[in-house]
Amino acid sequence: MKIRLGAALATSAVAAAAGTVLAVSGPAAAATGGVTGYAAQNGGTTGGAGGATVLATTGTQIHQALCNRASASTPIIIQVQGTINHGNTTQVSGSSCNTAADKIELKQISNVTLVGVGSGAVFDQLGIHIRESSNIIIQNVTVQNVKKSGSPISNGGDAIGMETDVHNVWVDHVSLIASGGESAGYDGLFDMKDNTQYVTLSYSTLSNSGRGGLIGSSDSDLTSSFVTFHHNKYTNIDSRTPLLRGGTAHIYNNHYVSLNESGINSRAGAKAKVDNNYFEDSKDVLGTFYTDLAGYWQVSGNIFDNVTWSSPGTDTNPAGPNPVSNTTVSIPYSYTLDAASCVPTVVAQTAGANTGLQVSSGSCSVTTPTTSPTTSPTTSPTTSPTTSPTTPSGTNLSLSGDSDGSSKASGTSYGNVRDGDLTTYWSPTGSTGEISIKWSSTRSVSAINIRELAGSTGAIGSWQVINGDTGAVLKSGTGAGVISFTSTSLKKITFKITSSSSTPKVAEFETYA
Repeated sequence: MKIRLGAALATSAVAAAAGTVLAVSGPAAAATGGVTGYAAQNGGTTGGAGGATVLATTGTQIHQALCNRASASTPIIIQVQGTINHGNTTQVSGSSCNTAADKIELKQISNVTLVGVGSGAVFDQLGIHIRESSNIIIQNVTVQNVKKSGSPISNGGDAIGMETDVHNVWVDHVSLIASGGESAGYDGLFDMKDNTQYVTLSYSTLSNSGRGGLIGSSDSDLTSSFVTFHHNKYTNIDSRTPLLRGGTAHIYNNHYVSLNESGINSRAGAKAKVDNNYFEDSKDVLGTFYTDLAGYWQVSGNIFDNVTWSSPGTDTNPAGPNPVSNTTVSIPYSYTLDAASCVPTVVAQTAGANTGLQVSSGSCSVTTPTTSPTTSPTTSPTTSPTTSPTTPSGTNLSLSGDSDGSSKASGTSYGNVRDGDLTTYWSPTGSTGEISIKWSSTRSVSAINIRELAGSTGAIGSWQVINGDTGAVLKSGTGAGVISFTSTSLKKITFKITSSSSTPKVAEFETYA
């Protein structure tokens, strides 16, 4: 029996990417579409855009590429081809890396893209480990059969695991595969713990595992949040698709097949917005399970096809058989929903590695992103690029502030410069004007990033960065982009455009400590 709840939603177009990353010529060319969801917030996720491109065919070469950079934040795009395993992965030392022999270690680094090219990239029995890192993209790879016990031991059993102060990670078009549950030595396919935030998992497949993934390692670890899951396929998973402990998740247009024990498990105060998903041949696909610590959900447009539900109990609170919302969740970015009825078809064409990086058009059809000019890789990862990061590290303070200005052109808004959406913008009524970010309490700011609307770059001429509390000029210059200055404590900071070649269009005014 099929039950359809709510109407399919249609919102504005998906937010534009912070920038394309890579294209490689050939039949299995890698190209990126736009980063979507929460990974596009908090300053955006650009990975290694603007850095050198290197080719790696072993795990050791991946570590060498990281260690040969000028610094731990120097952008780099690592193209991966072939099978990466314990036999070809060793620890490499250097001032710009912190690697290990038994996993792909992305630790204490930033501004890195890891992308499968050519005939494909398979991480076999070897997990990808992200710790104390930011601005990471993982795309078009397969990670399979990673165990936490038995032989070999790798990465705590997680195919992709993030832990300890990780933010802005986009995992896209990957295939995560196990061959059993915990009793067979496996753990989660996609885990986030201990202050992991602003993550998107998109167009990926997760299969044959006891545990799909979690947000929060325990009911006392409530520091991870702001995660988007869209257009993924979960197949033959016992539970945790995902398990949410605290925080906020947006879960839309996913296809779930054979969830054997439970599915989306929102608990310990977590909030999940669950839109236009297709649940099929499964049990207890949404609710709070295995605890009496309640979680919450907002549901709309989902289809439940042959889904069974347990009776409520002390530690079991299923959302069904007729799921209704018990909270509201505000989503800060724009997105477009496919109708749930076509999700199985769209996801089958787009999800997983080696599917041509196709994406949904948002209207139950599929498209291939436009590729960017090819950057030829080196034959081995020995390049030491010196390009500065495209965005400062840390949290974009503007997201928690307010904004005002000198004037605003028709159809634009001061608030558009702090909504995390690169498709909305502010313009003054003339060729010059001021836009400000302000807070109710003092913030220490040492850098801003002025991001112009796509297609309007280069319009901004001369400018001043002004301490809005005192009127002091912190920096003067020309052109948009990252602007650094001596750290200043203030409640208001102003970007004053004093000349321009055409109407300025500021999409985002980001501020950083």
